[in-house]
Amino acid sequence: MSAASEMAVLAVDAAPNPWFSSSWVVDNWGTIMPLLVQHVRLTVVSVLIGALIAFPLALLARRSRFLTGPVLGVSTLVYTIPSLAMFAFLSPFTGLSETTVAVGLVLYSLVILVRNFLAGLQAVPADAVEAARGMGYGPGRLLAKVEIPLALPSIMAGLRIATVSTVALVTVGVVVGQGGLGQIIIVNGFSANYYRPPIVFGTLACVVLALVADQLLALLERVLTPWTRTPTAGRTRSATRTAESVEVAA
Repeated sequence: MSAASEMAVLAVDAAPNPWFSSSWVVDNWGTIMPLLVQHVRLTVVSVLIGALIAFPLALLARRSRFLTGPVLGVSTLVYTIPSLAMFAFLSPFTGLSETTVAVGLVLYSLVILVRNFLAGLQAVPADAVEAARGMGYGPGRLLAKVEIPLALPSIMAGLRIATVSTVALVTVGVVVGQGGLGQIIIVNGFSANYYRPPIVFGTLACVVLALVADQLLALLERVLTPWTRTPTAGRTRSATRTAESVEVAA
């Protein structure tokens, strides 16, 4: 090997590859922001659509015990499909677009959302339901005014878990070029001779995004369920509150 070749090899080996580089973040901020926005958009849209699909399925599963097993089983079966296979199945119909990633994320969220929504609805105290019916509440009003409020802790827990899980799964969309922060980790990191700054930044950004989303949902839960804030509240207090609201409304 010539002296020039040896110097070239040494130059490559000695190239700086820190675990974090603020200058890299500043220099690439124009690329990072659109990918961050895409990551947030895919997460929000997927969880919202998943919730809109999961809630009717949970109602259906609660209505008939014969449907509980099939509904939960199908959602679990979908979750076992590898993401690469899922995108391969969807891409002929939706192309290499955000829609492909969103559809996959919606399907994956159902296994969490359906189970938590169903658990919340099944845990509604029977005495609160009977009290509302005695006050003349029909099925729709009963669901909106009594059952959903009492099931909110479980519903919100499902939304929090599904959101955190979806934040992580969005990165898999990089296989179709729509992976949000996953683009930074793979394209700018692994594909660029394992350059560490984008890998570490993309990973930390996903973690921070998941934590922020989880805390925002936790805050929303506190606002929507003020009666659960004290340790002694419990199910009895929730039922009492519901019964009192029924009497006032009547």
